[in-house]
Amino acid sequence: MFAETGLLLGFFLPGDSLLFLAGAYSTTRATAGQPHFHIGSVLAGVAVAALVGAQTGYLLGRRAGPVLFNRPDSRLFKQENVERTQEFLDRYGYGKAIILARFVPVIRTFMNPVAGVVGVPARAFTLFNVAGGLIWSLGVTLLGYTLGRSISIDRYIIPITLLIVLVSAVPVVREYRRQTRPGRRPDARAGSDHDRLPR
Repeated sequence: MFAETGLLLGFFLPGDSLLFLAGAYSTTRATAGQPHFHIGSVLAGVAVAALVGAQTGYLLGRRAGPVLFNRPDSRLFKQENVERTQEFLDRYGYGKAIILARFVPVIRTFMNPVAGVVGVPARAFTLFNVAGGLIWSLGVTLLGYTLGRSISIDRYIIPITLLIVLVSAVPVVREYRRQTRPGRRPDARAGSDHDRLPR
C-alpha cells in the first residue's frame, strides 16, 4: 500500500486485489498451510500505509516534482501528466479528484505527487487524502472480509482474484488504447490542449 501510493515506481502494484485478499484471508482458520490474518491488524495496517504513502507522494511532488516530471524523453515522468492532472483537479475540484483517484489503478499513484507539483494546499490534500484513503483501504478490505465469511474462500479465491485484477485493469487499458490509437502522436503539438486532456 505504501509503495503503490507513495512511490512512483509502485504504480504497477495490485492494490485492490491485495486489499481484498487480505480481508478474505482474515476469515480463514489459523491452520497449518493456510494463510490467516487478524482483521483488526489488517485494517490498521492498510489504513496507515495508504495514508502515509499518499502523504509521502505529495511531499515528493512538492519538493522534487517540477524536476521529476520535466523529462521530455521519459514515457513515465512527463510534463503532460502534470497538465492532465491539473485539468482533472480543476474540473472536479480537489476533494472529488483526490478521493476518486484512489479507486483507479495507476492514477492513485500519480495523483499524490502531481497534487504536490500543481500546488494543492497541504491542508486540503491531507483532509481528502484521509477521507479517500480510509474509504478505499478499509472499504475494499471489508468487502473481501464480508465475502470471505459468506462463501468458502479457498474454493473461489482464484476466480475472484482474477476478476478483481481484470476490473482494475480496465481503466489502464482504456488509457493505453487512447494514447496509442492510430494517428496520435504523444509529442504532437498540432492538436488542441483539449484533445490532450482526459475526457
